[in-house]
Amino acid sequence: MYAKKMKSNLRFFKKSKVLPVDKFFYNVLFDNKYGYYTSKQPFGVKGDFVTSPNISNLFSEMIAIWIISSWELFGKPNNFNIIELGPGNGALTKTLLKIFKKFPKFNSIKKIYLYEESDFLKKLQKKNIPDKDVKWIKNFDSIKKGPVLFFGNEFVDAIPIKQFKRIKGSLFEKNYTINKKYNMKEIFLKASNSNLKIIKSYKSFKKLNFVELPKLGFQELKKISRKISKLNGCILLIDYGYTKPNNQNTLQSVMKHKKNPLLNNLGKADITSLVNFGLLKEFFLKNNLQVENIITQKQFLENLGILNRAENLAKNMKFSEQSDLYLRLKRLLSPNLMGELFKVILAYKSNNRKFAGFN
Repeated sequence: MYAKKMKSNLRFFKKSKVLPVDKFFYNVLFDNKYGYYTSKQPFGVKGDFVTSPNISNLFSEMIAIWIISSWELFGKPNNFNIIELGPGNGALTKTLLKIFKKFPKFNSIKKIYLYEESDFLKKLQKKNIPDKDVKWIKNFDSIKKGPVLFFGNEFVDAIPIKQFKRIKGSLFEKNYTINKKYNMKEIFLKASNSNLKIIKSYKSFKKLNFVELPKLGFQELKKISRKISKLNGCILLIDYGYTKPNNQNTLQSVMKHKKNPLLNNLGKADITSLVNFGLLKEFFLKNNLQVENIITQKQFLENLGILNRAENLAKNMKFSEQSDLYLRLKRLLSPNLMGELFKVILAYKSNNRKFAGFN
C-alpha cells in the first residue's frame, strides 16, 4: 500500500526511518503540533464524525441512570469516583451532571474525573462543562479511595493497534517507511519475541493469519484493571467492533463523515479500528476481573428503558420534535446503523452482582 506522496508525512516519523503501525498512527493522532486530536475539532456536523452522546441526550440519560444504579449495587458508598475515558467534546458528562442533580444524595458524594490526553480537546471540554466539581486527569494516581467506575464510549477504537501477518508460518509485523522522495509504503518485519509472547498467550489469536494486537490499549486497560482490583469497582465500554476473530484489517479512516484512504490526509482525518470484544473479555479475565456477557448497544439501551423514556418525552412534543427524537433513537438502536455494530462489555471486581442493562 502506497500513500500519496507528501513531504508533510515525514513529520510523523519523528526522525525514524521505519515505524510499526501503532507508533506511527499514535504520532498521527497525538503529535503535539500536527496530531489529529491535538489540532482540530473532530466532532459534529462540521467535523468528521458524531458519537452517541451527540446524537441523542437519551443515550447519556441511560448512562446516568446506569451509573446511579451501579452505585446502589455497590451499597451506596459515601465516596464514588466516576472516570470518563476519552470524553470527546464533553457532551456526555454535561448531561450526566444535569441528571445527577436530580438525585441529591448521590450528587453530594460523587466525584467526576475526565481522562483526556489531548490538551486541545481538554480546552473544548472545559468550554462545554463549566462545573467546578469535574477534574481533568492524565493518570489515576490521585484517586486513592474507591469504588471506581470507569466508562468509555468509543475510547478503545481510537487507541492505535499493532498489525501482524503470517507469512510461511511465521508472524511478521507491519511497519511504515518513507524514503527521501517522500514515498511512503508498508513493509513487514519479523515479529519481536515480546510481541509473539503476548499473541501466543491469547486464545483469540489462535490460528489467525492476520492479527491486530491492541498493545497500547492493553497498557491503558491494565492500569484501569489494577485500580479496580485495588479499590473495587467496574469498567463499562461501548464501542464498534466484533466478538469473533475475523482475519481482517479493520483500520479505517474517516474525514468529513466519509471514508478516507488510510494513508491520505494524515493528521486531518480520524483513524480507528474495530474493537475485538472477545479479546477484551479474555484480557479482563486474565486480569482477575469478572465479565458480563457481551451484548449489543441496542440490547443494553433497551434493557435500561430507553424506549419508555422516549415515549414519555414524546407525549409533550410537537410532531416535528417527535420525528427528530425517534430519528435519533433509530440511529442508536437500528441493527443496520449503530444498534448491532456497537457492543457493550462490563468488567468488575465483586461477588456476582447483577448490573442493570445486562439482564
